[in-house]
Amino acid sequence: MTTPIRRIHTVVFASLLTVGLPLVARAQAPAASAAPTSFKVQVTGQGRPMILIPGLMSSGDTWTSTVARYQDRFRCHVLTLAGFASVPSIKDPLLATVRRELVDYIRAQHLDRPIIVGHSLGGTLALAIAAEHPELTGPLVIVDSLPFLAGAQMQAKTLEDAKAGIAAMRTYMSMQTPEQFQAYIKAGTATEFMVTRPADHDTIKQWGLGSDQRTVADAMADLMSMDLRTDVAKITVPTLVLGTWAGLHEQLKKYGIALSRADVINTFDQQFAKLPKLHFAIAESARHFIMYDDPRWFFAELDRFLGNPEQITRTRGFEK
Repeated sequence: MTTPIRRIHTVVFASLLTVGLPLVARAQAPAASAAPTSFKVQVTGQGRPMILIPGLMSSGDTWTSTVARYQDRFRCHVLTLAGFASVPSIKDPLLATVRRELVDYIRAQHLDRPIIVGHSLGGTLALAIAAEHPELTGPLVIVDSLPFLAGAQMQAKTLEDAKAGIAAMRTYMSMQTPEQFQAYIKAGTATEFMVTRPADHDTIKQWGLGSDQRTVADAMADLMSMDLRTDVAKITVPTLVLGTWAGLHEQLKKYGIALSRADVINTFDQQFAKLPKLHFAIAESARHFIMYDDPRWFFAELDRFLGNPEQITRTRGFEK
């Protein structure tokens, strides 16, 4: 039987991963290659290539302000994944297909070691691709994500420990009626602590209402089943990891669970221990959508990192 604490952690995990708005622009098909089916792409700007991946149920509009800031220096390839935010779903497993097709896209488009920026689910995908294909990727920016999300959210030491909880979560989400799924998203109880402003929360709920229930359930379970804590040792490029704690702290208070800033920093430190070139920074007040809640801090951290990634990662940044 799932304990109350285990159920709380599963709910909190769902809160951390929900997100996206539909992209209007057409996907640009890779030259000499079939167009990807697992994501759509909007390309803007000029300069070194930068790929931006949003989170679960999220749209590429997550990155609107980021593209506006960097499009004069970087050619931004903004993804929206299939089945999220009104993009048609696919039959194949989403995360595995994205990992394969994004590698194909980088090669077909002749993108020279693109910078990859990923939020939440997108951050975990960025880590997986960089670990599997270290020769293809440039510096990484990981926004509020971890190599082993089930470890933090299900209190699991190993993937084996988490399997029962992951299976139960997939079954529960899959068995919801479409009406129950939509009602859950409209209520916003799983997303209210992800952003501060009510208008942003409304946007996130609209993203979820445009997402496919089966895709969401399978993608969440597949994401929880990824443990990259050892694999990150294969990543050779400098990596900036940005974390948050304020929203999760407020959410857990509802259940009488104390969570400190130091607790969150320890989790990031332990999970990223094997990543060679890393700099970590934690937002003091921003919630999961840092780019919405505290854009000044967010862009200050990105500006410093993008200016000299090798220098920034000389310090790991885990001061508590």
